[in-house]
Amino acid sequence: MHNVEDLLHQLTLEEKVSLLAGANFWETVPIERLGIPAIKVSDGPNGARGSGGFTDGVRAACFPVGIALASTWNLALVERIGQALAQEARTKGASVLLAPTVNLHRSPLNGRNFECYSEDPYLTGRIATAYIQGVQSQGVGATIKHFVCNDSEYQRNSISSEVDERTLRELYLAPFQMALQEARPWAIMASYNKVNGTFASENHRMLTAILRDEWGFEGLAISDWFGTQSTAASLNAGLDLEMPGPANWRGSKLRQAIAQGEVDEATLDVSVRRLLRLIERAGAFEHPQTGPEQAIDRPEHRALIRATAAEGMVLLKNAGSVLPLQPEKLTKLAVIGPNAKTAQIMAGGSAQVNAHYAITPFEALVERAGEQVQIGYELGSTNFKLAPLLDMDLLTEQGLHVEYFNNSDLSGAVVVHEHSHSSELLWLSSLPEHVDGQHFSARATGQFTPATSGRYTFSLISTGPARFALDGHEVIDNWTHREPGEAYFGMGSAESRYETKLTAGQMYALAFEYSKSPVVPIPAMRLGCIVPQPADAIERAAQLAADSDVALVFAGLSAEWESEGFDRPDLELVGRQNELIEAVVAANKKTVVILNTGSPIAMPWLAEVAAVVQAWYPGQECGHAISDVLFGDVNPSGKLSETFPLRLQDNPAYINYPGENGQVRYGEGIFIGYRYYEKKQVETLFPFGSGLSYTTFRYDSLSLSAREIGPTDTLSVSIDITNTGQRAGQEVVQLYIYDKTASVQRPEKELKGFAKVALEPGERQTVTLSIERAALAYYDILKRAWVAEAGEFEILVGSSSRAIHATGTFTLTETSHFGGVDQNERLSLNSTLGQLLAEPAAREVLMRYLPATFDVQQLNMASNWTLEQIANFAPDLLTPELLQRIAGDLKQLEEAL
Repeated sequence: MHNVEDLLHQLTLEEKVSLLAGANFWETVPIERLGIPAIKVSDGPNGARGSGGFTDGVRAACFPVGIALASTWNLALVERIGQALAQEARTKGASVLLAPTVNLHRSPLNGRNFECYSEDPYLTGRIATAYIQGVQSQGVGATIKHFVCNDSEYQRNSISSEVDERTLRELYLAPFQMALQEARPWAIMASYNKVNGTFASENHRMLTAILRDEWGFEGLAISDWFGTQSTAASLNAGLDLEMPGPANWRGSKLRQAIAQGEVDEATLDVSVRRLLRLIERAGAFEHPQTGPEQAIDRPEHRALIRATAAEGMVLLKNAGSVLPLQPEKLTKLAVIGPNAKTAQIMAGGSAQVNAHYAITPFEALVERAGEQVQIGYELGSTNFKLAPLLDMDLLTEQGLHVEYFNNSDLSGAVVVHEHSHSSELLWLSSLPEHVDGQHFSARATGQFTPATSGRYTFSLISTGPARFALDGHEVIDNWTHREPGEAYFGMGSAESRYETKLTAGQMYALAFEYSKSPVVPIPAMRLGCIVPQPADAIERAAQLAADSDVALVFAGLSAEWESEGFDRPDLELVGRQNELIEAVVAANKKTVVILNTGSPIAMPWLAEVAAVVQAWYPGQECGHAISDVLFGDVNPSGKLSETFPLRLQDNPAYINYPGENGQVRYGEGIFIGYRYYEKKQVETLFPFGSGLSYTTFRYDSLSLSAREIGPTDTLSVSIDITNTGQRAGQEVVQLYIYDKTASVQRPEKELKGFAKVALEPGERQTVTLSIERAALAYYDILKRAWVAEAGEFEILVGSSSRAIHATGTFTLTETSHFGGVDQNERLSLNSTLGQLLAEPAAREVLMRYLPATFDVQQLNMASNWTLEQIANFAPDLLTPELLQRIAGDLKQLEEAL
């Protein structure tokens, strides 16, 4: 056992500094002299990828995405997922998993909603807590992220989330607080964005005043990748570790900051101590992770993924009980759509893995239906955004030959040859041995033989100079000019395309080249190819549907449309999918639509189709899980964790999304998601918490343990649930609270409890949920504390936010305050700019008096300065007279607080 304090005292200043930035993309710096090992971290939320590229590294298990986990509402199941993910992390030599993602679904357009859990902070916090407890029960650390208000991808590296204090506390901080205090994750990741004008990675109020001083967090605070924005400010604010390495803002810059007195060595020691404790908790001192990454395909993980994926699917409509399918009553089944023979198992960005396998719906349906049902297939419509990657079956040797050069212009000797099975070359963290990672170029070549004659479209995307040649002629030039695009987290070019006619059976030489640009941290190039599509694809699909008993349309989005790095433009299905569904249902009224999306979509055809299944991105067992639900091998029990609006314009964030002039204003306040739809009585496509079953349930006999409770009492709420159908099933009992006599605006409903119960036909169970003071409270911005206000409260129990089956009332007899900010914390001219801007009332004082020339956004680096320091540095911005006026108002404000 290593003593952390002894190690800390033995470390030199140089060694301490080196520990506070990564050694490479995934590992910390080891200190061999003292036996301090490197520890490795790994993405991510739905699979432990390891150190490889997003889809070309060592194979890994792919689990259902975050919104699918939340839609199970099953905490025990989510905890098992966490345990399995920790075991997967160990196969990649990782001691820490970079998950879970607990940002809220503020808008349905957020490109990363699929990775997060819910629009509701309570549900998010409960799911996150179970997930973290599962991961850390196996001796692997969890990293809760992204702290905080990273609720869209638009300008995510620079935008300031402008959010008032009550909204911040009740919504966006709440799931972090719950999970941190109940599950105690080993690490937290700061987000890219600013929070009220200060980068999250150097926000002292977030990283120290709230996270550590208020909540008692003792773990490690790390940056998002390339998300550190400063040296002294970030370390002084409480950001312990800069990732990835080698150091950009730490290293020599940190040594200089210490020498100049901008950072105390005691502050350095605090962060080093936290890192050493993390290494100790991971058991890495005694058992350093060594050896190659492994691809272990565990049968028990396969089964868990399949069961979880099916349980997270939500049956949104089932007119005429067209589902479940009964093979004995079917002769012919139509399988249609772009997601039928493509398994959409995950969305895009850092959550991607190179899955062990991916079961398509078509494969699973053929397997399940057996020989008694004839299954026909038609594509109907495509849904790709970028030209699909080259089909390796159309290339000689089923791959590409890649040559590497240790220069930028592909000159001289080739230093390494390798074979690639993908036309996307992404050098995320490592290159072949002997290749200079900072200064190289590469050429990929292959022989392409089209299967059919027609118009082919080739496309090229790159993060640096690149070009593509067909039969020796350069046809795409990304070398001399590149338009900016969304790919590769905004570092990639826009897609450049070239269309030409090719002849089936004729061989064509392909060559695409890349030069590593020193300013691009992630080198990548991607060659795509659109093959000829039949002009009558929709008509053929409709004819197949007309000739079949039931038509299954597999529609939706993909990692190209929902991803880290960019947001969705709207709620529409892409391509001609809506047209396809309308044509199919016109031909066969027994049409079932199965959707692979990670967030809501518009459904203009909803009234016409017989059934809709929201399947999310369900992981590598995609097809099997969908088949299980369609055939009734699993009775669907998923419930929506995000409201599906009728129109995008109905979303409460609509007029404040995605932002402008470097800011995004959270103008809807505490009324996001169902809180808004309930308050404004706005109709929705599908309400929060909704989802159907193949059986039915009855709610009876609501009872409360008391009609009056005091501040320290716990209220027990009980209700009987009976399965009144013919199948075993599970129901999610949801408990909402409404403060009927509040002195401030409060939502009509706030989720404060839920339970999932499994019942056999005719079985009845009593479900009991507990309510404590915290569930009744709101955040008072004047008292800077939580307030549970005396008065009458209503309990609402139901199967969704709109389907309330029983209500009751009780009275809280006494008002109480708790969890407040230290009242000794004074607001004065000695307060830092960051502290003043973070306090809503003080911020109002500043905005009232500061001159128009005073640009708060330009002073982010000075967030730790006091107003007097700013005045000394720039007296033209803050005159002595102005300081005196501000001081007078702050004194009055402090007396009021």
